[in-house]
Amino acid sequence: MALTPTFPTRGAAQRKFGFSPFDVVVGLALFLLVFAFIRVGRGATVTLIPSKLSSLDTSPINLPYYAARSLLRMFAALFLSVIFSLAYAYAAAHNRRLRRILLPALDILQSVPVLGYLSVTITFFLALFPHSVLGLEAASVFAVFTAQAWNMTFSLYQSLITLPSDMDEASRVLRLSRWQRFWSIELPNGAIGLVWNGMMSFGGSWFFLTASEQISTSSQGGYVLPGIGSYVGIASARGETGDVALAIVAMMLVVVLVNVFFWRPLTAYVERFRVEESEATEKQRSLVLGILRRSALPGLITRGVHGALVPVNRMMGRITGTADRSLVEHIERRRLGDIVFFTLTIAVLAFGLYRMLSYVGSGPGGLGIFAQTFGLGFLTFSRVVVLLVIATLVWVPVGVWIGFNPRVTRFAQPVVQVLASFPANFLFPFAIIAFTTLGISLNFGGILLMALGAQWYILFNVIAGASAVPSDLRDAMRNLGISGRTQWRRFIIPAIFPAYVTGAITAAGGAWNASIVAEIVPYHGHTLVASGLGAFITQATASFSFPKIFAGLLTMCVYVVGANTLFWRRLYRLAETRYSLA
Repeated sequence: MALTPTFPTRGAAQRKFGFSPFDVVVGLALFLLVFAFIRVGRGATVTLIPSKLSSLDTSPINLPYYAARSLLRMFAALFLSVIFSLAYAYAAAHNRRLRRILLPALDILQSVPVLGYLSVTITFFLALFPHSVLGLEAASVFAVFTAQAWNMTFSLYQSLITLPSDMDEASRVLRLSRWQRFWSIELPNGAIGLVWNGMMSFGGSWFFLTASEQISTSSQGGYVLPGIGSYVGIASARGETGDVALAIVAMMLVVVLVNVFFWRPLTAYVERFRVEESEATEKQRSLVLGILRRSALPGLITRGVHGALVPVNRMMGRITGTADRSLVEHIERRRLGDIVFFTLTIAVLAFGLYRMLSYVGSGPGGLGIFAQTFGLGFLTFSRVVVLLVIATLVWVPVGVWIGFNPRVTRFAQPVVQVLASFPANFLFPFAIIAFTTLGISLNFGGILLMALGAQWYILFNVIAGASAVPSDLRDAMRNLGISGRTQWRRFIIPAIFPAYVTGAITAAGGAWNASIVAEIVPYHGHTLVASGLGAFITQATASFSFPKIFAGLLTMCVYVVGANTLFWRRLYRLAETRYSLA
C-alpha cells in the first residue's frame, strides 16, 4: 500500500516553529486586560478619605475611568454570582430538606431591594476593611451581586430539576460520582440558560448602579464612589442633562463592547451543549471566539488549569460518592429526622421573626405601621401584575421568534443586550420632564419605569428556552405542517414553559426591586412620588428610620413569598412534571 506524503499546513507550521498571528493578538489582549485590571483596581485599595469621596467631578473627560471602575464592580459581582448560583441551585435541587428552606429563602432574598442590603451591610463592610476604600467597594459589589445572583440561581435550579431522563440514566449507568455528574452532565445541560440569564442579570444590574455607587450612612454621611452610575446620579441632581446624555452614550458604548468581547463569544460557545440529534443549519457566530479557537494560548491555559485540578477532581469524586439515584425518584422519608429538622428550622425562624417584630414595634407607630405598609404593598403589587401581563403578551412571541431563528439571534442579540443592559433610571430625568409636561401621575407612569428594568427577564429567558429546544423537534413540526395556534398549544408553549416560569418569577422580583427607584424620582428640584411600598422604603432609607425600613422589607417579602408559594411554585411543579423535555 502506497503511502501518500502529507505536509503541514501553514497554521500547523506556525504552531510548530513559532507563534501565529492569532497567538500574538490573544496574548496582547490578555496583557492589556491584566494591565487594565491592575490600573483600575488600584483605586479600590487606597486609604479612605471621606472628603475625597463626598462628591464627584462630573467632567466628561473622566467618563472612561468611571465606566471602567463600574465595569470592574460588575464583573466582580458576576463572578460571585456564578459561584453562589452553582452551590445554591445544586443544594436546592439535590436535598429535599434543604429545598424546602432554600427556595423560600431565595424568594425572600430576591424580594429585598438593593437599598435594603446596603442599609444593613454597609456598616459591616466598613468595619471589615477599616480606613480603606475597599470597604465601600465591597459594599457596592455586594449590592450589585444582590441584583444578579437570584435570576441565575433560579435558572440553574430549573435546569437541574428538569434534567432529561436519558442523561440522568446515563450518569448512573456510567457510575459517575456526584462531582463528575454535575460538571459533565448537569451543568452543561443548564449552560445555555445560565449564560443567557447571566447576561440578563449583568445587564439588569446596571439599573442599580446609581444606588450602589452613592452610599449613605447614618453616622458618617454619604460616600460617592467613582463610577458611571454615581456620575449620572450627581449630574441628574444638578439638572445637567448634557452630562446625562454623554453618560448615556458612554454607557451604550460599554454595553456594546462587553457584548462583542464577552457575551457574544460565550453564547456562541455554549451552543455546543445543545441537546439534539441533528445539527442545526444556522449557528451563532462570534469573531472573537473564532480568533480564540485559532490561537494556541487558550488551549495551553486550559490544559494547565485542567492538569492542576486533576488531584482536586479525584479527591472530590471520592468525597461526593456515586450518583446512583435519580432526582425524580421518590426519596424515602426519614420521619424522625424530618421532624427534628423542621422543628429546629421553625424555631429559628420564629425567634428571628419575633426579634424583628419587636424591633419594628419599638419605632414610631409601633406594629400599626404594618397596616400602612400592606396597603402600600397592594398598590405596588397591582403595578407588578399589570407589568407581567403586558410583558408576557409582548415579549413571549418576540423571544420565541428570536430563539427559534439563529440567524435572527445573531443580529438581534446585540440589540436586545443594549436595551436590557441600558439602565432605565438614566432616562428618568427625561421621564420626569415628560410626565410633568403631560400631567401624567407617577402612579401610572411608574409602571412604565418599572417595566424598563424588569421586562427583559421574560424576554431573555424565553430566548434561552427557545434556543435550547432541539432543532430536530423544530424541523419535525415544520415537516408535519403544524403551525398557527396548534403549534403554539402543542409545541411552543410546552417547550418554553419552564424557561418562561423562571423569567416571569425573576421579572416579578425585579419589578418589586425596581419599585424602589421607580416610585420616587427626584430631578433638579422636582420629585415625583407614587403611592407604593417602594417609595415608602426609599423615604425610610433617606431618613435612616430602620424600624420603618424593616417593616417595609418584611411586607415586601410577605407579598413576594406569598405570590411565589401560591402561584409560581405551582407553575414550577407543572414545568417539572409535565413540560420537561425528558
